[in-house]
Formats: sequence, structure tokens, C-alpha cells
Amino acid sequence: MPLQEFHYRDSQLYCEDAALSAIAQAVGTPTYVYSASAIRENYRAYERALADVPHRIHYAVKANSSLAVLALLAAEGAGFDIVSGGELYRVLRAGGDPSTVVYSGVGKTAAELEYALEQGIGAFNCESEQELDMLREVAARIGAKPAVALRVNPNIDAKTHPYISTGLSEHKFGIGLQAAESLYGEAAKWSPLEFTGISCHIGSQIFDTSVFEEVLSQMLALAARLCASGLPIEGINLGGGLAVGYEQGQPSASIAGYCQMLSSAFAGSRFALGLEPGRSIVGQAGALLTSVLVYKQADRKIFLVVDGAMNDLLRPALYSAHHEILPVFDAGGPRLLCDVVGPVCESGDFFATGRELPACSAGDLLAVATAGAYGFVQASNYNSRPRAAEVLVDGEAFRIVRERETREDLVRGEAS
Repeated sequence: MPLQEFHYRDSQLYCEDAALSAIAQAVGTPTYVYSASAIRENYRAYERALADVPHRIHYAVKANSSLAVLALLAAEGAGFDIVSGGELYRVLRAGGDPSTVVYSGVGKTAAELEYALEQGIGAFNCESEQELDMLREVAARIGAKPAVALRVNPNIDAKTHPYISTGLSEHKFGIGLQAAESLYGEAAKWSPLEFTGISCHIGSQIFDTSVFEEVLSQMLALAARLCASGLPIEGINLGGGLAVGYEQGQPSASIAGYCQMLSSAFAGSRFALGLEPGRSIVGQAGALLTSVLVYKQADRKIFLVVDGAMNDLLRPALYSAHHEILPVFDAGGPRLLCDVVGPVCESGDFFATGRELPACSAGDLLAVATAGAYGFVQASNYNSRPRAAEVLVDGEAFRIVRERETREDLVRGEAS
């Protein structure tokens, strides 16, 4: 596990000071396990590195929307980046301050906009002229004057997986640079909307942070032109996207290094900096704990069938994503080359293929590493499987922050 919060002690895997075997015994499997210490430290790394410039960190709720995670970050003073009315509801339930919320997303509904306005959120990142029209109509009807930033699509290749790249003109996100500048030039037309910022987001899991320098250059130049035209632009939101290491020995993109570059660019600037990190705060802070059900040998291939599945963690099936898989008990000994697969009736239901692991048998525990981001949030009930439990560890203590679903939960709200 890349973070020190997950480590071996006397051949047992721990999260902070809690043995994962004890969590499995108390809660069962599959279960997501999160380190409170890792989440706090990752958030604080941003705050420390940006201490010298006006800024606001808006945690990207889509990465992990557990109420316990949101409450932890709210207590740290984080703002929040949301992409749905449901995410706003979660932030408020977790004690988040609505004035620190920015609402992003390419397809907001009128009902969601009205709900957000009624809650007094801080700003909207708007992504189309039609959205501006809708927001203007709703705001005028209820007497609101929302702060707005247009999400600019800078047509820059983030060099990441195509499913999580968002900054090219071929993507559905944002507004082209020239079109956005034209819309800003018609600011009076959009009253009562108040254009106070600009935003962009070019993708996720970005290792080469030099790509952000080109983005920043475009955004600073645009903001300066808009201010010269008389618009009260106060902030530039650069989105999120920093990569984390999923493979053994693969370093994460440096939060400190990235923020040092941003601090230098914003030093003495008239603009406040906004960021929307998600994965870099929670990704390595979580693991999916699962139990071996079956050791199966077919010709020369060995399968470990576990009780976790693609409905619990979709990333390997969706992105061909790599996750390290660690035995909860590891006393050394010979390794076997095997595929770690789930019980869902799909050939795409796997966590790893051709992976070296200790010889395992039914009942042995494994931890799927770096599963704190885009794990539970993408879970489903495919094959009518109840969703996993979630546990938050803080030092020696751990607590269930989401109960495991029951069969009754599977049909709640249905009628026969």
C-alpha cells in the first residue's frame, strides 16, 4: 500500500493502528476501509502548500461521497465541488458550509439549480449558454443573484485515460475559449447572474503537472482581459486532476510541487485560486477488504474467487485499472500467479489478472489497495448484490460509517 497508514505489523496488514483482520471479523466482507489520518493529511498538504496565496480547496465530492468522509473534510474547513443536487444534499447533511460549495457539471436540471440557490451555495461553474439561460430564469424567479464562472475548455490534452480526460474540444465539458469570452462580453444580458470567476478542468489522474502550466497561462490571460473589459473577475478555479500511484513503487504526483508552481504564479496576483482535488485526497486513503471464496485451477490458470466484485469496485472492468492486491496475512513463502475475480456473471468481473500472491484458500483475506476514490461511489446492485459496508479508521478505533445493505434494501421502494 503506497501510504504509511496501511502497513504490515507482525505479518498482518493494518490501517493506522487497526488490524484489517479485526475489522473483517467485526464487520464482514466486502468492506471499504478508510484512513481518517490519510484524508486529513492529504487535505492539509494542499493548505500548507498554498498558505501564502488566497485560495479555496473544494473537495470533489464525486470521488468519495461518504457522509463520514465529507464530515471529516468539513471539520478541516474544506469547501466542496459538487456535480448534482444529491451531492449538495450529502454535503449539507455532513455539516458542510453551503457558501463554500461550487456546483459543476454539464447537465444540471432546473430543479437542481433552484435547490442550490435556495441553499445559498457559493458559485456555479456553468458549461453552456443554455445553462446560463436556465440559471438566469430560476434566479430571477426566486430573487437570487448567484456568482457564476464559465467552465472554459482550453483544448489541452491531459495525456490521461480517455474516459477521464475532459479538456479537449471533442469532450462534452465546458465552453471553448473564444465562445466563453464572447459570453462574458454579454454579461449584462445575463442579469441577475454575476460573473465573478472563470474555471476549467482538463481531466484526472494526471502525472505530468507541467500540462497545468499551459492551462494556467491561458486562464490568467483570459482573466486579465475580462478585468480590463470591466468585469469583476475575482477567482480562477483550475479544477483537480492530480494523479495517485496505483502500482507498487509508482509515486503520486506531488501536491507540494504542484502547489508551489501555482503559488508562484498567483503571488501578487489580484485573483484568488480555486482547486477541486478529489482522488489525491482520498484515493490512497482507502482499501476494499474482501474474502477468498474459492481456489480454482483450470488447466494452467489459477483463479481466486473473492466475495468482492465489479459491482463493488468497477474501476478494473471500466478502465482496465490496476490496483495492488495485498494479503491481510503475509508470512512470506512461495507465490502463485493467479487471477483475482468476483462472483458476478461477467468475464469482466475481475480485480487483477496474472498477479503474484501467496497461496490462498477459502476464508483468507485480501485488500484491494488505493480504493478510496471512485470505489463505493460507483457501486451498484448488479446481480442483486447488496452493496458493501464502509468503515472509517482513526488511530486504533474504527467505526461503521455505512451499514452493509440487506436483501430488504435491494427491493426497497419497489412494487410487485
